[in-house]
Amino acid sequence: MVTRRVKLCVTVPMLVVLAPVVVAPCRAAGTIDPAYVKSMAAPGKTVLIVEYYDPAGKVVDRVGFASPHGFDVKTPVDIAIDTKTGLHLYGLEPCTGDMVNQREGFAGTCAGYAREQLEILVKTAKVLFCRAFLTERDAPLQDATCFGYYHFPGSLDAVDNLEEQLVSLGALRLSRKADGTPMRPDLSKAEKIGRRGYGMWADPRVQKQ
Repeated sequence: MVTRRVKLCVTVPMLVVLAPVVVAPCRAAGTIDPAYVKSMAAPGKTVLIVEYYDPAGKVVDRVGFASPHGFDVKTPVDIAIDTKTGLHLYGLEPCTGDMVNQREGFAGTCAGYAREQLEILVKTAKVLFCRAFLTERDAPLQDATCFGYYHFPGSLDAVDNLEEQLVSLGALRLSRKADGTPMRPDLSKAEKIGRRGYGMWADPRVQKQ
């Protein structure tokens, strides 16, 4: 995979709009400026931006990458930036063992299904825009929340949160703490949608897990 670090040129007013948006990298909820994300698109390349925040929600650092071949998915919840650094969609997991979804024509492992769905979202995105705490900046695998910009002329022009999409489609479910509460309560509504029978939840064996 050829990945090139790119120089980012973002005006100060844009930073004012985005700075108060998030207080934790694992929050999918909150307001995001779609025009800001769309403005990062580059012809013939997939752009990946990571913004790092301090505890007050202020953007304190930003890195950008561009690849003519897109970015790779390493696991059902991990996206590779390059050979040394990756992003981890925190608080999510695939179901355990095998699953069948007859409507989608899938029969295989839960991990295989989840990775397949994440690959679709990553490979079709024009821009991957991710947020993380500043403490994650130097980690080889960084907890983050990510958005994708998808543009198909005449049919789709949208910025969507990756985790919300994956959970509502039944590709991933919420990981649980020792007390049974979800690690990502912000995505509880998305999981309720998935549990209606999408993705993994179409298999009765998964529903019993």
